Amino acid sequence: MTRMAHPTDVFSAIAEPRRREVIAVLSDGQEYAVNEIILRMKMPQPAVSKHLGALRKAGVVTVVKRGQHRMYRLNAEGLKPVHDWIKVFEHYWTHQVDQIKQRAERKALERMIRVDDGSNQKKEE
Repeated sequence: MTRMAHPTDVFSAIAEPRRREVIAVLSDGQEYAVNEIILRMKMPQPAVSKHLGALRKAGVVTVVKRGQHRMYRLNAEGLKPVHDWIKVFEHYWTHQVDQIKQRAERKALERMIRVDDGSNQKKEE
């Protein structure tokens, strides 16, 4: 049975691809006004504001008012539950990368041996 998405659940918040794009825009650590995010994402203001609101409720972005502007910034600490969850599975892809590296090194060594054997055979002839 699937569970209901909760607005403060970071996993639900980042499940939406456009929200991950917002996170990417904010990933440099700078503060951005909504208008700047709109320009970077080429999305209508209501959609950007909706995504920012969802990310704010989940604790992934923070907002402060500076004059007439609301400035948004990534709160990377809000993504920590995702990191912690993914970390559990890291050994799977690390193991696969190690296997790929070993296979590639073995193939390279086999090619070197074949090339070396080929040049030795020519010398013997």
